Amino acid sequence: MTALWCVVPAAGRGTRVGGDLPKQYLPLAGRPLILHTLDRLAAHPSVAGLMVVLGADDELWPSIDRLGGKPVLTAIGGAERCDSVLAGLRALPKDVAVDAFVLVHDAARPCVREADIARLIVKGIPAGGGLLGAPLRDTLKRAGSDGRSHETEPRDHRWRAFTPQMFRRGDLSRALQSASDAGVTVSDEAMAMERAGFSPLLVEGAEDNIKVTTAADFALAEFLLPRTR
Repeated sequence: MTALWCVVPAAGRGTRVGGDLPKQYLPLAGRPLILHTLDRLAAHPSVAGLMVVLGADDELWPSIDRLGGKPVLTAIGGAERCDSVLAGLRALPKDVAVDAFVLVHDAARPCVREADIARLIVKGIPAGGGLLGAPLRDTLKRAGSDGRSHETEPRDHRWRAFTPQMFRRGDLSRALQSASDAGVTVSDEAMAMERAGFSPLLVEGAEDNIKVTTAADFALAEFLLPRTR
């Protein structure tokens, strides 16, 4: 079975949630959100280890060095998510080869399903890399500055992007560095790879792989956690 390291960017503050604590440390079902995510990843048989990328002033990290028998390492991230992912890739152990596939997963997605990670690995490796996502099912509107709907956008061939996303360590590092050098802030790893000329495979995953972004999402994630194993 293929074993991959997983980079988990966790240097942001999640300001849309509110409160004094960074979002990843807010309680979810009695434990910090990030611990649920890391437990879910460490429990997967295809995850070899975790590289958690923290903010330079993070004093809340519980100094975990192993979860589920897997090593947990840390690195210091940057101002943007893409900077943190690049820092995490560079800090991976030396035995993680440049052509090895690496997963990147949001710290705020604690409900990712084991079967979806497995599907991404099985389908994504032969394709040269890919990401979890889901086809857009809702009607899509273009809003004007007045807050009114001015146009209905086509939803054909449009997907919502999730994580994990999976690419070769070297390819992703070069793509992220290229975007940074060009002054482009990429919103996910697939965007960096697209800029570099790649066409990542979209692998459909469960839509309950939610990203906890607002206060209301915490209640939904608590409901979903025991139902998404």
